Amino acid sequence: MKKSKKKISYIDKPWTKFYDWPCSLEYESGSMYDAVSKIAKEYPDAKAYTYFDKSYTYEDFMKRVNEAAYALKARGIKENEIVSICMPNTPQAIILFYAVNMIGAIAQMIHPLSSEKEIEFYLKDSKSKLILVVDAAYDNLFKIVKNTYIKDVVIAYPSYDMSIYKSTLYFLFKHKKRPGRFFKELLYKVFNDISVFSWKKFLDKGLNYSNNPYVKRDKKDAAVILYSGGTTGTPKGIVLSNLAFNAVGTQLFNIFHETNKVGETILAIMPVFHGFGLGVCVHTAMINATNVVLVPQFKPDDFAQILIKNKPGFIIGVPSLFQSMINNSLLDGADLSFIHNIVCGGDMISSSLKKSIDEFLEKHNSNAKVVVGYGLTEATASSCVTPRNHYKENSIGIPFPDTYYKIVKIGTHEEANVLEDGEICISGPAVMMGYLNTPRETMQVLREHDDGMLWLHTGDIGCMDKDGFFFFKTRLKRLIVTNGYNVYPSYIEDILDKHEAVYISLVIGVSDPYRGQKVKAIIVLKDGYMNTPELEESIKNHCKKYIAKYAIPKEFEYKKELPKTLIGKVNYREVEKENKK
Repeated sequence: MKKSKKKISYIDKPWTKFYDWPCSLEYESGSMYDAVSKIAKEYPDAKAYTYFDKSYTYEDFMKRVNEAAYALKARGIKENEIVSICMPNTPQAIILFYAVNMIGAIAQMIHPLSSEKEIEFYLKDSKSKLILVVDAAYDNLFKIVKNTYIKDVVIAYPSYDMSIYKSTLYFLFKHKKRPGRFFKELLYKVFNDISVFSWKKFLDKGLNYSNNPYVKRDKKDAAVILYSGGTTGTPKGIVLSNLAFNAVGTQLFNIFHETNKVGETILAIMPVFHGFGLGVCVHTAMINATNVVLVPQFKPDDFAQILIKNKPGFIIGVPSLFQSMINNSLLDGADLSFIHNIVCGGDMISSSLKKSIDEFLEKHNSNAKVVVGYGLTEATASSCVTPRNHYKENSIGIPFPDTYYKIVKIGTHEEANVLEDGEICISGPAVMMGYLNTPRETMQVLREHDDGMLWLHTGDIGCMDKDGFFFFKTRLKRLIVTNGYNVYPSYIEDILDKHEAVYISLVIGVSDPYRGQKVKAIIVLKDGYMNTPELEESIKNHCKKYIAKYAIPKEFEYKKELPKTLIGKVNYREVEKENKK
Protein backbone atom coordinates (compact mmCIF):
# COMPACT_ATOMS: atom_id res chain seq x y z
CA MET A 1 0.00 0.00 0.00
CA LYS A 2 1.77 3.15 -1.17
CA LYS A 3 1.54 6.26 0.89
CA SER A 4 -0.22 9.16 -0.78
CA LYS A 5 1.77 12.32 -1.25
CA LYS A 6 -1.40 14.37 -1.15
CA LYS A 7 -2.17 16.04 2.14
CA ILE A 8 -5.82 15.52 3.10
CA SER A 9 -6.78 17.05 6.41
CA TYR A 10 -9.62 16.24 8.81
CA ILE A 11 -10.82 19.78 7.98
CA ASP A 12 -11.67 18.60 4.45
CA LYS A 13 -14.17 16.02 5.81
CA PRO A 14 -13.48 13.68 2.87
CA TRP A 15 -15.82 11.07 4.37
CA THR A 16 -19.07 13.04 3.91
CA LYS A 17 -19.90 11.46 0.52
CA PHE A 18 -20.18 8.01 2.08
CA TYR A 19 -23.12 8.53 4.39
CA ASP A 20 -26.59 10.07 4.46
CA TRP A 21 -26.71 11.43 7.99
CA PRO A 22 -26.28 15.12 8.90
CA CYS A 23 -22.83 16.56 9.54
CA SER A 24 -24.15 18.51 12.51
CA LEU A 25 -27.03 18.01 14.94
CA GLU A 26 -28.91 19.74 17.75
CA TYR A 27 -28.55 18.19 21.22
CA GLU A 28 -30.56 18.30 24.44
CA SER A 29 -29.58 21.45 26.35
CA GLY A 30 -30.24 19.91 29.75
CA SER A 31 -29.57 16.60 31.45
CA MET A 32 -29.89 12.95 30.50
CA TYR A 33 -32.98 12.79 32.69
CA ASP A 34 -34.49 15.71 30.73
CA ALA A 35 -33.96 13.84 27.46
CA VAL A 36 -35.60 10.62 28.71
CA SER A 37 -38.42 12.53 30.40
CA LYS A 38 -39.38 14.12 27.07
CA ILE A 39 -39.55 10.69 25.44
CA ALA A 40 -41.65 9.35 28.30
CA LYS A 41 -44.16 12.19 27.85
CA GLU A 42 -44.32 11.62 24.10
CA TYR A 43 -44.50 7.81 24.25
CA PRO A 44 -45.82 6.92 27.72
CA ASP A 45 -47.16 3.52 26.66
CA ALA A 46 -44.05 2.38 24.76
CA LYS A 47 -41.98 -0.32 26.42
CA ALA A 48 -38.98 1.14 28.24
CA TYR A 49 -37.34 -2.06 29.44
CA THR A 50 -37.88 -5.78 29.61
CA TYR A 51 -36.38 -7.87 32.39
CA PHE A 52 -36.72 -11.61 32.03
CA ASP A 53 -40.43 -12.08 31.28
CA LYS A 54 -41.79 -8.69 32.38
CA SER A 55 -41.93 -5.35 30.52
CA TYR A 56 -42.46 -1.82 31.83
CA THR A 57 -43.61 1.26 29.95
CA TYR A 58 -41.86 4.62 29.87
CA GLU A 59 -44.60 6.01 32.12
CA ASP A 60 -43.95 3.23 34.67
CA PHE A 61 -40.20 3.72 34.37
CA MET A 62 -40.33 7.45 35.10
CA LYS A 63 -42.54 6.87 38.13
CA ARG A 64 -39.89 4.53 39.50
CA VAL A 65 -37.14 7.03 38.74
CA ASN A 66 -39.07 9.71 40.62
CA GLU A 67 -39.53 7.39 43.64
CA ALA A 68 -35.79 6.76 43.76
CA ALA A 69 -35.06 10.48 43.39
CA TYR A 70 -37.24 11.26 46.43
CA ALA A 71 -35.40 8.55 48.38
CA LEU A 72 -32.00 9.99 47.46
CA LYS A 73 -33.03 13.45 48.64
CA ALA A 74 -34.46 11.98 51.84
CA ARG A 75 -31.03 10.48 52.51
CA GLY A 76 -29.43 13.90 52.08
CA ILE A 77 -27.78 13.53 48.67
CA LYS A 78 -27.04 16.98 47.26
CA GLU A 79 -26.29 18.41 43.84
CA ASN A 80 -22.83 17.39 42.51
CA GLU A 81 -22.38 14.72 45.18
CA ILE A 82 -21.48 11.27 43.95
CA VAL A 83 -23.63 8.15 44.21
CA SER A 84 -22.10 4.77 43.36
CA ILE A 85 -23.91 2.02 41.47
CA CYS A 86 -22.29 -1.41 41.73
CA MET A 87 -24.77 -3.48 39.74
CA PRO A 88 -25.20 -5.74 36.72
CA ASN A 89 -27.88 -4.95 34.11
CA THR A 90 -30.96 -4.83 36.34
CA PRO A 91 -33.89 -2.42 36.64
CA GLN A 92 -32.57 -0.96 39.94
CA ALA A 93 -29.34 0.02 38.21
CA ILE A 94 -30.95 2.13 35.49
CA ILE A 95 -33.69 3.46 37.78
CA LEU A 96 -31.15 4.82 40.25
CA PHE A 97 -28.87 6.01 37.43
CA TYR A 98 -31.55 8.38 36.10
CA ALA A 99 -32.71 9.30 39.61
CA VAL A 100 -29.17 10.43 40.45
CA ASN A 101 -29.15 12.51 37.29
CA MET A 102 -32.58 13.94 38.07
CA ILE A 103 -31.41 15.43 41.39
CA GLY A 104 -28.24 16.89 39.88
CA ALA A 105 -25.88 14.39 41.46
CA ILE A 106 -23.20 12.32 39.66
CA ALA A 107 -23.42 8.55 39.09
CA GLN A 108 -20.27 6.50 39.58
CA MET A 109 -20.51 3.09 37.91
CA ILE A 110 -18.56 0.19 39.46
CA HIS A 111 -18.14 -3.39 38.23
CA PRO A 112 -19.78 -5.70 40.81
CA LEU A 113 -17.03 -8.30 40.34
CA SER A 114 -14.34 -5.79 41.32
CA SER A 115 -12.07 -6.84 44.17
CA GLU A 116 -12.57 -5.32 47.61
CA LYS A 117 -9.47 -3.15 47.18
CA GLU A 118 -10.67 -1.90 43.81
CA ILE A 119 -14.06 -1.00 45.26
CA GLU A 120 -12.35 0.75 48.16
CA PHE A 121 -10.22 2.77 45.76
CA TYR A 122 -13.21 3.81 43.62
CA LEU A 123 -15.28 4.90 46.64
CA LYS A 124 -12.44 6.83 48.26
CA ASP A 125 -11.38 8.41 44.98
CA SER A 126 -14.88 9.81 44.41
CA LYS A 127 -15.84 10.43 48.07
CA SER A 128 -19.14 8.74 47.29
CA LYS A 129 -21.80 9.02 50.02
CA LEU A 130 -24.26 6.29 48.97
CA ILE A 131 -23.88 3.01 47.12
CA LEU A 132 -26.37 0.68 45.49
CA VAL A 133 -24.78 -2.78 45.50
CA VAL A 134 -25.94 -6.13 44.18
CA ASP A 135 -26.19 -8.78 46.89
CA ALA A 136 -23.37 -10.86 45.36
CA ALA A 137 -20.90 -7.98 45.88
CA TYR A 138 -22.10 -7.15 49.40
CA ASP A 139 -19.42 -9.14 51.24
CA ASN A 140 -16.55 -7.42 49.42
CA LEU A 141 -18.12 -4.06 50.23
CA PHE A 142 -18.59 -4.99 53.89
CA LYS A 143 -14.84 -5.56 54.32
CA ILE A 144 -13.84 -2.08 53.22
CA VAL A 145 -16.81 0.28 53.51
CA LYS A 146 -15.72 1.57 56.94
CA ASN A 147 -12.61 3.00 55.23
CA THR A 148 -14.67 5.11 52.82
CA TYR A 149 -17.06 8.09 52.91
CA ILE A 150 -20.13 5.89 52.43
CA LYS A 151 -23.04 6.63 54.80
CA ASP A 152 -25.78 4.59 53.12
CA VAL A 153 -25.65 1.10 51.60
CA VAL A 154 -28.61 -0.05 49.52
CA ILE A 155 -28.68 -3.79 48.79
CA ALA A 156 -30.44 -5.00 45.66
CA TYR A 157 -31.33 -8.46 44.43
CA PRO A 158 -31.45 -9.36 40.72
CA SER A 159 -34.84 -10.95 41.42
CA TYR A 160 -36.43 -7.49 41.70
CA ASP A 161 -38.94 -7.03 38.85
CA MET A 162 -38.94 -10.75 38.02
CA SER A 163 -42.20 -12.68 38.02
CA ILE A 164 -43.02 -14.54 41.24
CA TYR A 165 -42.04 -17.81 39.55
CA LYS A 166 -38.64 -16.50 38.37
CA SER A 167 -37.99 -14.75 41.67
CA THR A 168 -38.65 -17.95 43.60
CA LEU A 169 -36.26 -19.88 41.37
CA TYR A 170 -33.59 -17.23 41.90
CA PHE A 171 -33.73 -17.49 45.67
CA LEU A 172 -33.84 -21.28 45.59
CA PHE A 173 -31.01 -21.91 43.16
CA LYS A 174 -28.89 -18.77 42.61
CA HIS A 175 -28.99 -16.69 45.76
CA LYS A 176 -26.02 -17.57 47.97
CA LYS A 177 -26.81 -17.43 51.66
CA ARG A 178 -24.28 -15.45 53.61
CA PRO A 179 -24.21 -16.41 57.31
CA GLY A 180 -24.15 -13.48 59.65
CA ARG A 181 -25.39 -10.91 57.12
CA PHE A 182 -28.01 -9.41 59.39
CA PHE A 183 -25.52 -9.34 62.25
CA LYS A 184 -23.15 -7.47 59.97
CA GLU A 185 -25.87 -5.00 59.07
CA LEU A 186 -26.52 -4.41 62.75
CA LEU A 187 -22.80 -3.76 63.33
CA TYR A 188 -22.84 -1.20 60.55
CA LYS A 189 -25.68 0.70 62.13
CA VAL A 190 -24.43 0.54 65.70
CA PHE A 191 -20.67 0.93 65.38
CA ASN A 192 -19.88 2.46 62.02
CA ASP A 193 -22.75 4.90 61.60
CA ILE A 194 -23.55 3.36 58.22
CA SER A 195 -27.18 2.69 57.34
CA VAL A 196 -28.01 -0.45 55.37
CA PHE A 197 -31.30 -0.80 53.49
CA SER A 198 -32.92 -3.18 51.10
CA TRP A 199 -34.04 -1.55 47.84
CA LYS A 200 -37.65 -1.46 49.03
CA LYS A 201 -36.78 0.07 52.40
CA PHE A 202 -34.65 2.65 50.62
CA LEU A 203 -37.60 3.68 48.43
CA ASP A 204 -39.80 3.88 51.52
CA LYS A 205 -37.47 6.57 52.90
CA GLY A 206 -38.63 8.91 50.14
CA LEU A 207 -42.30 8.77 51.08
CA ASN A 208 -41.90 11.53 53.65
CA TYR A 209 -39.81 13.83 51.45
CA SER A 210 -42.12 16.66 50.34
CA ASN A 211 -39.95 18.94 48.19
CA ASN A 212 -39.48 18.60 44.44
CA PRO A 213 -36.27 16.55 43.97
CA TYR A 214 -35.66 17.75 40.40
CA VAL A 215 -32.59 19.93 39.82
CA LYS A 216 -32.10 21.72 36.52
CA ARG A 217 -28.72 20.87 35.04
CA ASP A 218 -26.79 22.13 32.02
CA LYS A 219 -25.62 19.88 29.22
CA LYS A 220 -22.00 20.60 30.12
CA ASP A 221 -22.38 19.60 33.78
CA ALA A 222 -20.66 16.43 35.01
CA ALA A 223 -23.04 13.46 35.08
CA VAL A 224 -21.16 10.14 35.11
CA ILE A 225 -17.87 8.67 36.31
CA LEU A 226 -16.62 5.51 34.61
CA TYR A 227 -13.33 3.81 35.35
CA SER A 228 -10.67 2.85 32.87
CA GLY A 229 -6.95 2.24 32.87
CA GLY A 230 -6.05 5.71 31.57
CA THR A 231 -2.69 6.15 29.88
CA THR A 232 -0.69 4.54 32.71
CA GLY A 233 -2.77 1.40 33.29
CA THR A 234 -3.79 2.49 36.80
CA PRO A 235 -7.54 3.10 37.34
CA LYS A 236 -8.74 6.56 36.39
CA GLY A 237 -12.19 8.01 36.96
CA ILE A 238 -13.38 9.35 33.61
CA VAL A 239 -15.76 12.27 34.09
CA LEU A 240 -18.42 12.54 31.39
CA SER A 241 -21.04 15.24 30.91
CA ASN A 242 -24.76 15.11 30.17
CA LEU A 243 -23.92 16.31 26.68
CA ALA A 244 -21.54 13.40 26.08
CA PHE A 245 -24.29 10.81 26.57
CA ASN A 246 -27.05 12.80 24.89
CA ALA A 247 -24.81 13.49 21.91
CA VAL A 248 -23.94 9.82 21.36
CA GLY A 249 -27.62 8.88 21.60
CA THR A 250 -28.70 11.54 19.12
CA GLN A 251 -25.83 10.76 16.74
CA LEU A 252 -26.56 7.03 16.67
CA PHE A 253 -30.27 7.65 16.12
CA ASN A 254 -29.43 9.67 13.01
CA ILE A 255 -26.84 7.17 11.78
CA PHE A 256 -29.34 4.30 11.97
CA HIS A 257 -32.38 6.36 10.98
CA GLU A 258 -33.40 3.92 8.23
CA THR A 259 -33.97 1.06 10.66
CA ASN A 260 -34.56 2.84 13.97
CA LYS A 261 -38.26 2.95 14.83
CA VAL A 262 -40.26 3.76 17.95
CA GLY A 263 -40.89 0.53 19.81
CA GLU A 264 -37.74 -1.17 18.48
CA THR A 265 -35.97 -3.56 20.84
CA ILE A 266 -32.28 -3.56 21.75
CA LEU A 267 -30.44 -6.32 23.55
CA ALA A 268 -28.49 -4.85 26.49
CA ILE A 269 -25.90 -7.52 27.16
CA MET A 270 -23.00 -5.08 27.44
CA PRO A 271 -22.81 -4.06 31.13
CA VAL A 272 -24.07 -0.73 32.44
CA PHE A 273 -20.80 -0.16 34.32
CA HIS A 274 -19.08 0.11 30.92
CA GLY A 275 -19.42 3.08 28.60
CA PHE A 276 -20.51 0.95 25.66
CA GLY A 277 -23.31 -0.68 27.63
CA LEU A 278 -24.43 2.45 29.46
CA GLY A 279 -24.09 4.94 26.62
CA VAL A 280 -25.17 2.86 23.63
CA CYS A 281 -27.31 -0.02 24.91
CA VAL A 282 -29.19 1.97 27.56
CA HIS A 283 -29.14 5.75 27.14
CA THR A 284 -29.16 5.82 23.33
CA ALA A 285 -32.14 3.45 23.47
CA MET A 286 -33.90 5.43 26.20
CA ILE A 287 -33.83 8.74 24.35
CA ASN A 288 -35.17 7.07 21.21
CA ALA A 289 -38.22 5.26 22.68
CA THR A 290 -36.59 1.85 22.43
CA ASN A 291 -37.28 -1.21 24.57
CA VAL A 292 -34.11 -2.19 26.46
CA VAL A 293 -33.90 -5.94 27.13
CA LEU A 294 -31.76 -6.11 30.27
CA VAL A 295 -29.52 -9.17 30.51
CA PRO A 296 -27.78 -9.20 33.92
CA GLN A 297 -25.44 -12.08 33.13
CA PHE A 298 -24.46 -13.34 29.71
CA LYS A 299 -24.29 -17.09 29.22
CA PRO A 300 -23.67 -18.45 25.71
CA ASP A 301 -26.07 -21.34 26.34
CA ASP A 302 -28.91 -18.87 27.08
CA PHE A 303 -28.20 -16.60 24.14
CA ALA A 304 -30.33 -18.48 21.61
CA GLN A 305 -33.36 -18.44 23.91
CA ILE A 306 -32.92 -14.71 24.64
CA LEU A 307 -32.76 -13.93 20.92
CA ILE A 308 -35.77 -15.99 19.90
CA LYS A 309 -37.91 -14.80 22.81
CA ASN A 310 -37.20 -11.05 22.60
CA LYS A 311 -36.54 -10.67 18.86
CA PRO A 312 -34.22 -7.64 19.19
CA GLY A 313 -33.77 -5.44 16.16
CA PHE A 314 -30.47 -4.16 17.54
CA ILE A 315 -27.66 -6.21 19.05
CA ILE A 316 -24.61 -4.44 20.42
CA GLY A 317 -21.60 -6.42 21.59
CA VAL A 318 -17.94 -7.35 21.54
CA PRO A 319 -16.43 -9.89 19.10
CA SER A 320 -16.58 -12.77 21.60
CA LEU A 321 -20.36 -12.33 21.90
CA PHE A 322 -20.88 -12.76 18.17
CA GLN A 323 -18.38 -15.59 18.02
CA SER A 324 -20.57 -17.45 20.52
CA MET A 325 -23.65 -16.62 18.44
CA ILE A 326 -22.41 -18.18 15.22
CA ASN A 327 -21.14 -21.25 17.10
CA ASN A 328 -24.43 -21.79 18.95
CA SER A 329 -26.00 -25.00 17.63
CA LEU A 330 -29.34 -24.01 19.20
CA LEU A 331 -29.67 -21.36 16.49
CA ASP A 332 -29.38 -23.87 13.66
CA GLY A 333 -32.28 -23.23 11.32
CA ALA A 334 -33.59 -20.30 13.39
CA ASP A 335 -35.29 -17.37 11.64
CA LEU A 336 -33.36 -14.22 12.64
CA SER A 337 -35.02 -11.87 10.17
CA PHE A 338 -35.93 -9.58 13.08
CA ILE A 339 -32.26 -8.52 13.47
CA HIS A 340 -31.80 -5.22 11.61
CA ASN A 341 -28.51 -4.01 13.04
CA ILE A 342 -25.48 -5.58 14.66
CA VAL A 343 -22.81 -3.25 16.00
CA CYS A 344 -19.49 -4.67 17.12
CA GLY A 345 -17.22 -2.54 19.30
CA GLY A 346 -15.25 -2.57 22.51
CA ASP A 347 -12.50 -4.60 20.85
CA MET A 348 -11.17 -5.12 17.34
CA ILE A 349 -13.01 -7.61 15.15
CA SER A 350 -11.03 -9.51 12.54
CA SER A 351 -12.20 -9.31 8.94
CA SER A 352 -12.58 -13.10 8.92
CA LEU A 353 -14.94 -13.03 11.93
CA LYS A 354 -16.97 -10.19 10.40
CA LYS A 355 -17.34 -12.22 7.21
CA SER A 356 -18.45 -15.28 9.20
CA ILE A 357 -21.08 -13.26 11.10
CA ASP A 358 -22.43 -11.68 7.91
CA GLU A 359 -22.71 -15.11 6.28
CA PHE A 360 -24.41 -16.49 9.40
CA LEU A 361 -26.98 -13.67 9.36
CA GLU A 362 -27.73 -14.12 5.67
CA LYS A 363 -28.16 -17.85 6.19
CA HIS A 364 -30.66 -17.11 8.98
CA ASN A 365 -32.77 -14.66 6.91
CA SER A 366 -31.40 -11.40 8.36
CA ASN A 367 -30.38 -8.59 6.01
CA ALA A 368 -28.14 -7.06 8.69
CA LYS A 369 -24.41 -6.66 8.20
CA VAL A 370 -21.96 -6.17 11.02
CA VAL A 371 -21.27 -2.50 11.57
CA VAL A 372 -17.90 -1.92 13.19
CA GLY A 373 -17.66 0.80 15.82
CA TYR A 374 -14.66 2.33 17.49
CA GLY A 375 -14.30 4.41 20.60
CA LEU A 376 -12.96 4.48 24.11
CA THR A 377 -14.42 5.34 27.48
CA GLU A 378 -12.75 8.76 27.36
CA ALA A 379 -15.02 9.54 24.38
CA THR A 380 -18.18 7.90 25.81
CA ALA A 381 -17.27 4.58 24.22
CA SER A 382 -18.40 5.23 20.63
CA SER A 383 -17.53 7.97 18.16
CA CYS A 384 -16.72 6.31 14.82
CA VAL A 385 -18.61 3.72 12.77
CA THR A 386 -18.51 2.01 9.39
CA PRO A 387 -21.34 3.18 7.09
CA ARG A 388 -23.86 0.42 6.41
CA ASN A 389 -23.28 0.44 2.65
CA HIS A 390 -19.61 1.39 2.45
CA TYR A 391 -17.49 -1.11 4.36
CA LYS A 392 -13.74 -1.20 3.88
CA GLU A 393 -11.84 -4.20 5.17
CA ASN A 394 -10.32 -3.60 8.62
CA SER A 395 -11.64 -0.03 8.74
CA ILE A 396 -13.21 1.39 11.89
CA GLY A 397 -15.24 3.74 9.70
CA ILE A 398 -15.85 7.46 9.80
CA PRO A 399 -16.61 9.92 12.62
CA PHE A 400 -20.05 10.61 14.08
CA PRO A 401 -21.74 13.99 13.33
CA ASP A 402 -20.00 16.97 14.97
CA THR A 403 -17.02 14.70 15.66
CA TYR A 404 -13.56 15.03 14.16
CA TYR A 405 -10.78 12.49 13.89
CA LYS A 406 -7.24 13.14 12.83
CA ILE A 407 -3.96 11.26 12.83
CA VAL A 408 -0.95 13.02 14.29
CA LYS A 409 2.67 12.00 14.16
CA ILE A 410 3.46 10.22 17.41
CA GLY A 411 4.61 12.59 20.15
CA THR A 412 3.51 15.70 18.22
CA HIS A 413 0.44 17.73 17.24
CA GLU A 414 1.47 17.60 13.56
CA GLU A 415 -1.10 16.00 11.30
CA ALA A 416 0.16 12.92 9.48
CA ASN A 417 -0.13 12.32 5.74
CA VAL A 418 -2.70 10.04 4.15
CA LEU A 419 -2.00 6.36 5.04
CA GLU A 420 0.80 7.42 7.38
CA ASP A 421 0.53 5.78 10.79
CA GLY A 422 0.20 7.98 13.83
CA GLU A 423 -1.84 8.54 16.98
CA ILE A 424 -5.62 8.77 16.64
CA CYS A 425 -7.00 12.01 18.10
CA ILE A 426 -10.68 12.85 18.64
CA SER A 427 -12.53 16.14 19.09
CA GLY A 428 -16.27 16.37 19.66
CA PRO A 429 -19.17 16.64 22.12
CA ALA A 430 -18.68 13.13 23.56
CA VAL A 431 -15.08 13.67 24.70
CA MET A 432 -14.62 13.47 28.47
CA MET A 433 -14.31 16.46 30.77
CA GLY A 434 -11.16 14.94 32.28
CA TYR A 435 -9.85 12.36 34.74
CA LEU A 436 -11.16 12.62 38.29
CA ASN A 437 -8.60 14.10 40.71
CA THR A 438 -5.81 13.63 38.16
CA PRO A 439 -5.12 16.97 36.44
CA ARG A 440 -1.64 15.99 35.27
CA GLU A 441 -2.82 12.96 33.32
CA THR A 442 -5.79 14.93 32.03
CA MET A 443 -3.40 17.49 30.55
CA GLN A 444 -1.44 14.69 28.88
CA VAL A 445 -4.42 13.39 26.92
CA LEU A 446 -6.62 16.49 26.46
CA ARG A 447 -4.61 19.01 24.47
CA GLU A 448 -5.42 22.18 22.58
CA HIS A 449 -3.80 22.19 19.14
CA ASP A 450 -2.89 25.10 16.93
CA ASP A 451 -6.32 24.88 15.28
CA GLY A 452 -7.85 26.04 18.60
CA MET A 453 -9.71 22.73 19.12
CA LEU A 454 -9.40 20.48 22.14
CA TRP A 455 -8.22 17.02 21.12
CA LEU A 456 -8.27 13.72 22.98
CA HIS A 457 -5.03 11.81 22.39
CA THR A 458 -6.24 8.21 22.46
CA GLY A 459 -2.95 6.33 22.72
CA ASP A 460 -4.08 4.26 19.71
CA ILE A 461 -2.18 4.01 16.45
CA GLY A 462 -4.00 4.20 13.14
CA CYS A 463 -4.17 5.95 9.79
CA MET A 464 -6.63 7.68 7.45
CA ASP A 465 -7.04 6.90 3.75
CA LYS A 466 -7.85 9.34 0.95
CA ASP A 467 -11.60 8.85 1.45
CA GLY A 468 -11.41 9.76 5.13
CA PHE A 469 -11.89 6.21 6.41
CA PHE A 470 -9.92 5.46 9.55
CA PHE A 471 -8.01 2.31 10.38
CA PHE A 472 -6.99 1.15 13.83
CA LYS A 473 -3.61 -0.60 13.99
CA THR A 474 -2.83 -1.19 17.65
CA ARG A 475 -2.65 0.34 21.08
CA LEU A 476 0.44 2.51 21.36
CA LYS A 477 1.58 0.34 24.25
CA ARG A 478 0.96 -2.86 22.27
CA LEU A 479 3.28 -1.81 19.47
CA ILE A 480 6.04 -4.40 19.03
CA VAL A 481 9.43 -3.12 17.92
CA THR A 482 11.64 -5.92 16.61
CA ASN A 483 15.03 -5.17 15.02
CA GLY A 484 13.87 -1.58 14.65
CA TYR A 485 10.71 -2.52 12.74
CA ASN A 486 7.21 -1.68 13.96
CA VAL A 487 4.89 -4.68 14.16
CA TYR A 488 1.14 -4.28 14.73
CA PRO A 489 -0.29 -7.23 16.71
CA SER A 490 -3.86 -6.72 15.48
CA TYR A 491 -2.73 -7.11 11.86
CA ILE A 492 -0.89 -10.37 12.59
CA GLU A 493 -3.90 -11.64 14.57
CA ASP A 494 -6.18 -10.92 11.63
CA ILE A 495 -3.96 -13.00 9.33
CA LEU A 496 -3.70 -15.87 11.81
CA ASP A 497 -7.47 -15.94 12.35
CA LYS A 498 -7.98 -16.55 8.62
CA HIS A 499 -6.23 -19.93 8.84
CA GLU A 500 -8.78 -22.75 8.69
CA ALA A 501 -7.59 -24.29 11.98
CA VAL A 502 -7.40 -21.10 14.07
CA TYR A 503 -10.35 -20.18 16.29
CA ILE A 504 -8.75 -17.06 17.82
CA SER A 505 -5.24 -15.72 18.28
CA LEU A 506 -3.32 -13.21 20.34
CA VAL A 507 0.03 -11.69 19.37
CA ILE A 508 2.42 -10.18 21.90
CA GLY A 509 6.00 -9.02 22.03
CA VAL A 510 8.40 -10.88 24.32
CA SER A 511 11.90 -9.91 25.34
CA ASP A 512 14.71 -11.03 23.03
CA PRO A 513 18.45 -10.32 23.57
CA TYR A 514 19.12 -9.77 19.86
CA ARG A 515 15.93 -8.24 18.46
CA GLY A 516 14.84 -6.31 21.56
CA GLN A 517 11.45 -7.98 21.14
CA LYS A 518 10.31 -10.98 19.19
CA VAL A 519 6.81 -11.73 17.99
CA LYS A 520 4.95 -14.50 19.78
CA ALA A 521 1.54 -15.92 18.81
CA ILE A 522 -0.82 -17.59 21.28
CA ILE A 523 -3.40 -19.64 19.40
CA VAL A 524 -6.68 -21.35 20.27
CA LEU A 525 -7.49 -24.02 17.70
CA LYS A 526 -10.95 -24.85 16.39
CA ASP A 527 -12.62 -28.05 17.54
CA GLY A 528 -11.29 -31.07 15.67
CA TYR A 529 -7.75 -29.72 15.20
CA MET A 530 -4.72 -30.90 17.15
CA ASN A 531 -1.43 -29.15 17.79
CA THR A 532 0.98 -31.08 15.59
CA PRO A 533 4.27 -30.14 13.87
CA GLU A 534 2.46 -30.41 10.53
CA LEU A 535 -0.26 -27.99 11.61
CA GLU A 536 2.25 -25.46 12.95
CA GLU A 537 4.16 -25.66 9.68
CA SER A 538 0.89 -25.00 7.85
CA ILE A 539 0.24 -21.92 10.00
CA LYS A 540 3.79 -20.65 9.43
CA ASN A 541 3.43 -21.06 5.66
CA HIS A 542 0.12 -19.20 5.84
CA CYS A 543 1.89 -16.32 7.62
CA LYS A 544 4.66 -16.21 5.02
CA LYS A 545 2.11 -15.50 2.31
CA TYR A 546 0.78 -12.35 3.97
CA ILE A 547 3.29 -11.09 6.55
CA ALA A 548 6.72 -9.53 6.12
CA LYS A 549 9.55 -11.81 7.26
CA TYR A 550 10.51 -9.63 10.26
CA ALA A 551 6.90 -9.65 11.55
CA ILE A 552 6.24 -13.41 11.33
CA PRO A 553 5.85 -14.92 14.81
CA LYS A 554 9.06 -16.57 16.00
CA GLU A 555 7.27 -18.48 18.74
CA PHE A 556 3.91 -20.24 18.88
CA GLU A 557 1.96 -21.35 21.94
CA TYR A 558 -1.34 -23.22 21.93
CA LYS A 559 -4.02 -22.82 24.60
CA LYS A 560 -7.55 -24.06 25.16
CA GLU A 561 -8.77 -20.49 25.69
CA LEU A 562 -7.56 -16.92 26.07
CA PRO A 563 -8.17 -14.94 29.27
CA LYS A 564 -10.90 -12.32 29.05
CA THR A 565 -11.46 -9.02 30.84
CA LEU A 566 -14.61 -8.50 32.88
CA ILE A 567 -16.46 -7.20 29.81
CA GLY A 568 -15.36 -9.97 27.45
CA LYS A 569 -12.32 -8.46 25.71
CA VAL A 570 -9.21 -10.60 25.25
CA ASN A 571 -6.98 -9.70 28.19
CA TYR A 572 -3.66 -9.18 26.45
CA ARG A 573 -2.16 -7.51 29.54
CA GLU A 574 -2.56 -10.71 31.55
CA VAL A 575 -0.89 -12.74 28.81
CA GLU A 576 1.96 -10.24 28.59
CA LYS A 577 2.49 -10.49 32.37
CA GLU A 578 2.58 -14.29 32.16
CA ASN A 579 5.26 -14.09 29.49
CA LYS A 580 7.46 -11.80 31.58
CA LYS A 581 7.79 -14.34 34.38
